[in-house]
Amino acid sequence: MPATATDPHTSRTRSWWGWGYVDAHPDDAECVATGALLPGTLARPLPVPRIADLPIGRPAATPPAALAHLVTADPRARAAHAMGKAYRDVARALRGRPGRIPDLVARPARDQDVTDLLDWAGGHGVAVIPFGGGSSVVGGVEYRGDAHRAVLSLDLTAMDRVLEIDTASRSARIQAGALGPALEAQLRPHGLTLRHFPQSFEFSTLGGWLATRAGGHYATGHTHIDDFVQSLRVITPAGTGTSWRLPASGAGPSPDRFFLGSEGTLGVITQAWMRLRERPRHKASASVAFTDFARALEAVRTIAQSDLSPANCRLLDPGEALLSGASHDGSAVLVLGFESATAPVGGRLAAAVDLARAHGGRGAAADRDAPQDAAVGAWRSAFLRMPYLRDGLARMGAVVETFETAATWDRIPALIDAVRTEVGAAAARATGHPATVNCRLTHVYPDGAAPYFTVAVAGRPGDEVEIWDDIKAAANDVLHRHRATITHHHAVGRDHRPGYDRQRPDPFALALRAAKDALDPHGVLNPGVLLD
Repeated sequence: MPATATDPHTSRTRSWWGWGYVDAHPDDAECVATGALLPGTLARPLPVPRIADLPIGRPAATPPAALAHLVTADPRARAAHAMGKAYRDVARALRGRPGRIPDLVARPARDQDVTDLLDWAGGHGVAVIPFGGGSSVVGGVEYRGDAHRAVLSLDLTAMDRVLEIDTASRSARIQAGALGPALEAQLRPHGLTLRHFPQSFEFSTLGGWLATRAGGHYATGHTHIDDFVQSLRVITPAGTGTSWRLPASGAGPSPDRFFLGSEGTLGVITQAWMRLRERPRHKASASVAFTDFARALEAVRTIAQSDLSPANCRLLDPGEALLSGASHDGSAVLVLGFESATAPVGGRLAAAVDLARAHGGRGAAADRDAPQDAAVGAWRSAFLRMPYLRDGLARMGAVVETFETAATWDRIPALIDAVRTEVGAAAARATGHPATVNCRLTHVYPDGAAPYFTVAVAGRPGDEVEIWDDIKAAANDVLHRHRATITHHHAVGRDHRPGYDRQRPDPFALALRAAKDALDPHGVLNPGVLLD
């Protein structure tokens, strides 16, 4: 399904410029009400941008007749494939400055189509930007620069089928263009699930998850898409390769790991064998409130280092808890959830709540499968609604930046304090307005955690992108100084390149460059992502 079309599963229309569905966008009144939370925002929201106002010229390249049926130059399709869904992208769309719009959009239906399109592009100096659901928030699906005569957006969403299910091995061969809901709908009749539910689940594809090493909703255990991969099929300008299906292998560097996270710079992932699991039948959840955030961190570390393996273990600081409606008294809130396909989970939930209470938490223990409590429900609703509210704030002239990272437990408290202090100060300097900086832990491990930060501040009309860039630079500096990763699950793209260049070892950068030159000799695949 192209990012501009009506979703065949819901009959709802996707937004070309903002997050999600058009009918879920905040109206003007909701934009004003949300903007009132930040002093200094506009009195009236910016108008919803129109494709007719964009500088969409004639395509700079024409495909051969044999490929014409795969390619369109329709202005709406081109506009919808010009950017991802980062705040930076939304702000540019609102100001009518989307950057370079692709000349053409291609929708291959089979592997051979991808091969043929890459062959044509390589021979004619056409940059190819692989595109799934278009939900990138790091500049991963746009073209920047002028080194190529034309730009082709390669939309894989026509390749969206579960091709084969191996029930004995509990795995499935799936085309990379399958959006989350379509993928799960095809697995559901078999009682199976991939169990990968990022916030962008409705609007992202299997291939996008693989190419960006996406993290899912679940807080512990198998949460990154890496853990579910059994085999990959990748088409590169130098040829096509499919790795063997194996439960595990020690045979040298992994070919699957080589392409996971490559973000379309080394090849186009078209199929994958993915490990599945039975759909859960037992679920339980609860929330625990804390008046001391430092003790809450200790509680989460204790739970992560236990053998309880919660599916959800998200710690919301007081600001995040207030924003989501999980707490209204200044408390931090820990959201806990457990699930299983085979056995009740109430006992594990009770044990986790007891560990949290031992560190000063306030919450009722449970000894059986428990219904979702009010705080958990409020958080879940806010979690799904938040990207829409961000776009509403953008229409009010606010600057909203979200970024995530991961670090070992010994560095987590200082890292969170530094981000709150330094990034908040940088936002205030750039705008002259006080900034809100909230934090939540999204994923936890025995040896560390992944903090996720939200920065919101009133901007200066017309300068929103420049302010966002300043905030991003300040955040990158703090993360680097604390040896925290530039990204835990949002990928590198173009926006995280400065931090990624500093994080990766120099010999690895040399090897990556050599691989790029070997697999993409004409340099047409997603130029500027991961390396120049």
